[in-house]
Amino acid sequence: MKKWNFKNIFRKVFSVFRLKTLDIFILKKFLGTYFMATILILAVISMFDVTEKLDAFLTAPLSETLFDYFASFLPYFANMLSPLFVFISVIFFTTKLAGNSEIIAILSSGVSFARLLRPYMIGAALIAALTFVLSNYIIPPGNVKRIAYTNKYVKNKSVQTGIDIQLMARPGEVVYIGRFENSTKTGYRFSYDKFNGKELVSRMTASSIAYDTTRNYHWTVKDYMIRDFNGMKESIRRGTSLDTIIPIEPKDFLIAANDWETLTTPQLTEYVSKQKMRGVANIKSFEIEREKRYASTAAAFILTLIGMSLSSKKTKGGMGINIGIGLALSFSYILFSTVTSSFAVNGLTTPFIAMEIPNVIYLAIGIYLYRRTAKF
Repeated sequence: MKKWNFKNIFRKVFSVFRLKTLDIFILKKFLGTYFMATILILAVISMFDVTEKLDAFLTAPLSETLFDYFASFLPYFANMLSPLFVFISVIFFTTKLAGNSEIIAILSSGVSFARLLRPYMIGAALIAALTFVLSNYIIPPGNVKRIAYTNKYVKNKSVQTGIDIQLMARPGEVVYIGRFENSTKTGYRFSYDKFNGKELVSRMTASSIAYDTTRNYHWTVKDYMIRDFNGMKESIRRGTSLDTIIPIEPKDFLIAANDWETLTTPQLTEYVSKQKMRGVANIKSFEIEREKRYASTAAAFILTLIGMSLSSKKTKGGMGINIGIGLALSFSYILFSTVTSSFAVNGLTTPFIAMEIPNVIYLAIGIYLYRRTAKF
């Protein structure tokens, strides 16, 4: 049986991209440091998390803790802090190369600073692609289990009751529920109005309405009355129970904190579109989450550019000063992204602009640092 030679496989994969020895050398340093930094920092975060939630972990079954919580907790935080890991990785190994005069030797051999940047950008592209797939498609389904676990064993943040719910089921169809209890999937003081333009053509009222969780959009109304209007004429129908289809679900109006983290990006787009049509107001967080996923993909390139430009020259403070600057800039980037998201929540700007403001500012910083460093 032929043995796998991972070293040869690694070289063959990169040869597809026609990479030189210099590219492979820097990529190995970059990606190796990135994944090592990720593992080490996640280990520290997990330790603090275990300390904080120790009572819950002792109460919950071990299988749920490992496979429902930590199996999604670790990728979630790895992806969220990916800009930090990228910056630390670039600063760390590039400062080490500069300290050993390896970068000086590379540039002295005729390699331009722009050419030296190429493997860094390839590494950033690989990390950005991984981040994009994780944040848009893989992590959200895992968040469903993680949030369900914390609601069950740590602190229940799910919304169980809705009061005075009013939304548009379809264009011209307005639903009102006086109170809805999620535990029983039952609503009370229900009305369902249908309009033709501005004219009311039908109105259904019921003492209660129950959602069938086994079938989408299926509801059962109790003690109902349906009034149909045709000009000046009115017909009335009554009954004790009626199965009907109303294109809404409890999750459309019972919105809890972090619900947006459980939807993949296609689901987010569909959800935002439906809720806008229905006139639901509190969907800013869903729009911000969608734009944040796209904006975070660009962060890998921007922070790689800044980190490489900062640490490619020898400094008197050595690695310590560069890592300090790198940590400050990467944390400020993450903090700034959080601050600008509040602009969209308060209606000062659109979610797209709010999430791209940090990218534009830090890209300008990166271009300035790159031009300044390339001159030397």
